[in-house]
Amino acid sequence: MMDVESRRADAPTIVLATTIGLAAACWAAAAWLMGGMDMGVATRPGPFGFFIATWTTMMAAMMLPGAAPAVVRHVRVNGTARAAPSFIASYLAIWALAGVAAYALDRPHGSPAAGVLVIAAGAYELTPIKRHFRRRCREAPASGLRFGLACAGSSIGLMAMLVALDVMSLFWMSVVAILTCAQKLLPPKPAIDVPLALAVIGLGLVIVTTPSLIPGLISPAM
Repeated sequence: MMDVESRRADAPTIVLATTIGLAAACWAAAAWLMGGMDMGVATRPGPFGFFIATWTTMMAAMMLPGAAPAVVRHVRVNGTARAAPSFIASYLAIWALAGVAAYALDRPHGSPAAGVLVIAAGAYELTPIKRHFRRRCREAPASGLRFGLACAGSSIGLMAMLVALDVMSLFWMSVVAILTCAQKLLPPKPAIDVPLALAVIGLGLVIVTTPSLIPGLISPAM
């Protein structure tokens, strides 16, 4: 009886460490997969299978650190670490489906189109829809699927920004990962969220008007 209770008590710590370790491994794998593909707005996604594998690895790297507390809460509710793999798998399945949509919608575009999408991403941060999904993303998750849907709704603008700027850029991947993780873990505060949204809109305006100010946005070949 004591052994069972001890395992249940240790499960959240083990799951937290495993989730963060998996995210770290995925960062390394993503960096390797994306090597040599960073060409700014001229970056092409490549073959479908390669893109989805890379995208899913990227999403695991970017999203699992912020999702780790939700995974731990799910394990505590279920009382066993065995609940974690299915939760994480279903959560990442939502992001894999988002990758299918990104691949289908991605088209060759220049800096003006990228800038417009970044402006739209910043504007989305100010909408009630964004606030609704962000609130849902911070609630106790009933399942990985529901958690994934809520978090995808919260982060869709930032993910569109990543695709528009350079889906194979470790720099933009890191920026978006930090923002999405912070929004999962920190309560909404207009004093922070509004300036952030305005900064994203400002970035979009710079990209439209003076793209040369953004390093790496336009490849030398263009």
